[in-house]
Amino acid sequence: MADTRTSQQRHANMAAIHGKNTKPEMVVRRYLWRNGYRFRLNHPRLPGKPDLVMRKYRTCIFVNGCFWHGHGVATPPVESLELKIENSDCCKIPKTNREFWVNKIKRNKERDLRVQHKLASMGWHSITIWECELKPKVREKTLKSLVYTLNTIYLQDHSVKRYEIPEEEPMMAAEDMAKYNGKSEILCIREH
Repeated sequence: MADTRTSQQRHANMAAIHGKNTKPEMVVRRYLWRNGYRFRLNHPRLPGKPDLVMRKYRTCIFVNGCFWHGHGVATPPVESLELKIENSDCCKIPKTNREFWVNKIKRNKERDLRVQHKLASMGWHSITIWECELKPKVREKTLKSLVYTLNTIYLQDHSVKRYEIPEEEPMMAAEDMAKYNGKSEILCIREH
C-alpha cells in the first residue's frame, strides 16, 4: 500500500507531533494533581528530562507514546544486521520508509533503557506509562495502579530502619578493671 500523502505533507504531519503536554500526559497530570500528588515537569537536570518528577517519592514518570517508543515491539540484538521488527497490538510500523522507522524506534528503545539505568544508578525510580494503558477502558485501573506504586515506593524508602551494633566480645565487670589496670575510664553503655 502506497502512502496517500506527498513527502512534504507527511513531513508536516510528523513535525506537528510534539513531545510535551500530550493528551496522555495531561490525563496523568490531572489525575495526580486531583489526588494531591505534586510534581515538576520535564526536569532539565535529570537524564531523559522525565515527563513528571516527584522528588518526595524519588520517582520519575515517563508517559510514552506506543508508536514512538515501540511498545511491545521486539527489536533484534545489536549484533544482528536484520531490520526485522514485528508489529505489536498498539505499534504498527509504517510500510513506507520502513528502514528509517525501524532504526528510529530501535534507537528510541535503546535510549529509554540507558536513561532508566542512569536514573537507577542515581537512586531514582522510573515508571513508564504507555499511551494504550490510558485508553478509557483501562485508564482508571492504570492510574490507580500508579498511585499504589507511588505509595509503595514511598513506604519502602521512608520506613524506619533499625540497625544493630555488633558487639565485639561481651565483657564482665571484673574483666573491665583488669583490662584497664585499675585506671578509671568512662565506659559507653550500648542499648540494643
